[in-house]
Amino acid sequence: MIPNNYLEKVYAGFLGMNIGIRLGAPVEPTLWTYERIQNTYGDITSYVKTYKNFAADDDANGPVFFLRALYDDAKDRELVPQDVARAWLNYAREEKGMFWWGGYGISTEHTAYQNLKMGIPAPKSGSIEQNGQILAEQIGGQIFIDTWGLVLPCNPEKAAQYGEYAASVSHDGDGINGARFFCAAISKAFESSNIREIIDTGLSYIPKTSTYYAVAQAVIKFYEENPNDFRACRSMLENYWGYDKYKGVCHIIPNAGVCILAMLYGKGEFNRTIEIATMCGWDTDCNAGNVGTVLGVMCGITGLAKRYRDPINDSIVLSSISGYLNILDIPSYAKELALLGYRLAQEEAPLSLKNSFKEGEIYFDFELPGSTHNIRLSDSFLCSIEHTFDHGYNSNGSLKILFDRMSRGQNCKVYYKPYYLRSDFSDERYSPVFSPTVYSGQIVSMKIYLDQWNGNETMGFAPYIHLANSKQDIIQGYIKLIDQEWLDVEFIIPSTEGDLIDEVGIILESYSPAKFKSLGCIYLDDFKISGPSTYSIDFSKQKSNFGSISPFSHNYGAWSLENDKMLAMSYGYAESYAGNYFAKNYVVTAIITPLHGNTHMLSVRAQGAQKGYHAGFDRPGFVALYLNDFGFTKLTEVPFDWTFNTEYTVSFSCNNVLLEVFINGKQLIAYNDSTFTYGMYGCSRLSMGRTAFSHFKIREY
Repeated sequence: MIPNNYLEKVYAGFLGMNIGIRLGAPVEPTLWTYERIQNTYGDITSYVKTYKNFAADDDANGPVFFLRALYDDAKDRELVPQDVARAWLNYAREEKGMFWWGGYGISTEHTAYQNLKMGIPAPKSGSIEQNGQILAEQIGGQIFIDTWGLVLPCNPEKAAQYGEYAASVSHDGDGINGARFFCAAISKAFESSNIREIIDTGLSYIPKTSTYYAVAQAVIKFYEENPNDFRACRSMLENYWGYDKYKGVCHIIPNAGVCILAMLYGKGEFNRTIEIATMCGWDTDCNAGNVGTVLGVMCGITGLAKRYRDPINDSIVLSSISGYLNILDIPSYAKELALLGYRLAQEEAPLSLKNSFKEGEIYFDFELPGSTHNIRLSDSFLCSIEHTFDHGYNSNGSLKILFDRMSRGQNCKVYYKPYYLRSDFSDERYSPVFSPTVYSGQIVSMKIYLDQWNGNETMGFAPYIHLANSKQDIIQGYIKLIDQEWLDVEFIIPSTEGDLIDEVGIILESYSPAKFKSLGCIYLDDFKISGPSTYSIDFSKQKSNFGSISPFSHNYGAWSLENDKMLAMSYGYAESYAGNYFAKNYVVTAIITPLHGNTHMLSVRAQGAQKGYHAGFDRPGFVALYLNDFGFTKLTEVPFDWTFNTEYTVSFSCNNVLLEVFINGKQLIAYNDSTFTYGMYGCSRLSMGRTAFSHFKIREY
């Protein structure tokens, strides 16, 4: 049975995972020994580093994207390991992001990916037989599996089984035992507030003869004899279960010991548990992330300290092949996970939950406790943000923005951030790439309520967007708020003339003179961005970010900017994608200049590296349409005498089942196919050569 507080528990668990990852990440590198962490930071009780924005992390990538096997393949049947393997191949950019590409035979994940690519299916791809015991028992078996426990609440047996299937793509032996343990523990945490019971439940789903079970029992025994000194237990682990006994880059056994240690010595308190996991060293972000999920679910939202939760601000970034999916709003994702949990349990989800999640749209209802949906302020001196249940529009929750003694001419932006540049980050981890989540032509709507306490004029505001590369604000007209009334706000996002949008919201402004400073609150609710988009991409306004040309995500090939064009050079297949991952019916138009070789193409409805349609110049004298469904199939071709160094305006349209290709305004291909109904647009090359792409225009129907 799905528990009554399921959605909130999922939210707390996923938040807890990411808080743990963020806390542990700065001291993850091996140069941060246990002793160095202790000598430098002592007793850790807060984040040890401040980030402009926390960059992507493999410990979050895996749980989000490998779970998509339940959407892509195991939609109406039981999961099998190969379903998760296909998600690996579809959502990763080879040797970019997702996980550590440390080399075949060195990185377990890199090894498994290459095995899959060579046609070795899961679970053999991660087996001891294929890769050897040391590689198969590194830590990745348990760090990519938290979400499998979150979507199978109160069902530790099924959670352990699905965790095993997911881990078996890359791991075996104790690598799988770690996945089974944590998935079962997370599932049990939905119905238990006793951490020892949760640990014992997790251990009941792994073999008692395993080394994983043995290290857990050693920690439990030590804890029972020394319940107040986690550092003494850490010394025991170093002496009997340390990295010197378990080889490889990051073996699961020492880290399993740390996880059991942290959960016991944390004594059921979320914050102390992730702090202990971090102070113990070794794979700090993995360990703190795993125990953070368990304790997040067990303790719920109220157990997560404000000092840890506020910097997360309900948002993380990821590093898959989809720049759109790489910008994740945590409350919305928690709802997506909860809906999936109801589906797997074969139970009807509450109507309120169904109505609060809009796939492919921005919809923030502020109904989860403390939720902010990554809404930000430009000036934290003039304004502050706080979630409240005291004042909502036709509901309980809203976002409360306090404006504190603002005078005429002073303003503060209140905005959502739908896109990131490299300059928004402090570091380079895991190469995230981004496509905006909002575009020109879409409709922005929100509800705003004014509760003004002081000032001789009521506050005003103006809807606005901010352009990422030109740094320009495009401001709509100013509107005066009405005290003690809800105001419906709606505007269409204007043209950006080829630039990208990295802020959308309102500019709050005071009209009161200095002697009557404005003081009070506005409440923001039902923030939505939806509808078809119409926009262009001007490469003179783009730049290279994390190795990709914005807003595209490249896989294979060499991509560069030259003379306001995006150039692609490849010795084989190369692809690049952008746009809303869930876009259905649209036309993408670009100028294509074949420079050398064959196959100069546009893409539509691409759902990753292994799924989508590609069309354009094929072999000399022909234009062709291809289906990529884990392998390319030519659907049709027509004669067309194309030449090198000639600019062609190519349009590729997808409207329900009809796929159409136009060159210089003339329809060359009309073909019906229903394999894919949504996905990104992009451009590609299927063989050796060079192509220039420019003047992209996208129009959704």
